Amino acid sequence: MYKVYHQIDNLSGSVVTLRADGVQYNELAEVTSRSGTSLAQVIKLDGPTVTLQVFAGARGVATDAKVRFLGRPMRVPFSDALLGRAFTGCAQPRDNGPALTDNLIDIGTPSVNPAKRVMPRNMVRTNIPMIDVFNSLVESQKLPIFAKAGEPYNDLLARIALQAEVDIIVLGGMGLKYDDYLKFRDTLDESGALARTVMFVHTASDPVVECMLVPDISLAVAEQFALQGKKVLVLLTDMTSFADALKEIAITMEQIPSNRGYPGDLYSQLAARYEKAVDFDDAGSITILAVTTMPGDDVTHPVPDNTGYITEGQFYLRNGRIEPFGSLSRLKQQVNKNTRDDHRTLMDSMIKLYASYKETLEKQSMGFRMSEWDKKLLKYGARFEREMMDLSVNIPLEKALDLGWQILSDCFEPGETGIPTKFTSKYWNAGR
Repeated sequence: MYKVYHQIDNLSGSVVTLRADGVQYNELAEVTSRSGTSLAQVIKLDGPTVTLQVFAGARGVATDAKVRFLGRPMRVPFSDALLGRAFTGCAQPRDNGPALTDNLIDIGTPSVNPAKRVMPRNMVRTNIPMIDVFNSLVESQKLPIFAKAGEPYNDLLARIALQAEVDIIVLGGMGLKYDDYLKFRDTLDESGALARTVMFVHTASDPVVECMLVPDISLAVAEQFALQGKKVLVLLTDMTSFADALKEIAITMEQIPSNRGYPGDLYSQLAARYEKAVDFDDAGSITILAVTTMPGDDVTHPVPDNTGYITEGQFYLRNGRIEPFGSLSRLKQQVNKNTRDDHRTLMDSMIKLYASYKETLEKQSMGFRMSEWDKKLLKYGARFEREMMDLSVNIPLEKALDLGWQILSDCFEPGETGIPTKFTSKYWNAGR
């Protein structure tokens, strides 16, 4: 029996407050007023006082509106029919396709029991050298992509969605411009990757509560696919919009603000989503890549700062490239020992030489005379940036390793690189 109430005590923005009994946190309700019916979700319980977030906003809702509690949390339909489709943040069709109503699953469930997990052990190939060679992505890993506004982080996610060797892509968009959503959809459609992709997209013009639902809906669907034995890659953009939605609701509820106005439970809210990454011992896996924009390129901003304590490294996107200094995949050693015997040595040597190239650039900018060694470094650095760091490069890991050896052999003598002879004698001319 649904419980129905006819008296709202307070209205503030899209948040309504009333007195009700036997209501649970995150429970759904229907708010019916003269302007129609909208779903709402319980976001706070304080004794008999219940606070609801109305999905469509509280405009037109009067204090005599009818509130009917549904006795269940938010649910999303799950089946293979999701693939190739695009939905809103509350799982309604965005692509003018039919609504799905069968096999509803709860969202926002707890993360997987550690006893059901296995140690990360498999590499997710992306054919992007700056990931595969230098910071390998690992199944069940959770990694943020830190970037300031204006960086091509959505283009990078689209590239990864096209090229990653996984079974299913779940794309969750938060606060996207409509053009960005269309670009994602068209890029995936033209390449044929849309057939293995499901999209949950909240645009900047949609209700703010839908922004908060996108990660939970995306991860709930990903978990069900993983339980079917699928390798699932969840791409989220952007988690700063998600955190801003949390802040907006917290301010509306007059919560005491924490750092820069964000709610005090920001860390827990972010961790609850990132910790859904998992490699099941008897099924598939969930890997999470999530964009986190940094206002003012400030890594001490509360969102990237809290994220860094939760995740297993990060990718820094600067000047349209994945920056080798600062980017880190803490789990890469779990997999790059099994790729090719020269992988780690080549990776370390190329980064050391690139660091020397950066020092040479500083000397050059201050007018120092360039030695023969400096000239070699300048040649090497230019090729490294053009042929390895550029995000348009699309080559398998083995070809990327061969390309690395080719760049080294074109710029240096074997003894100048510091690479052990057992590797130079085997691979020095591998790329030719």
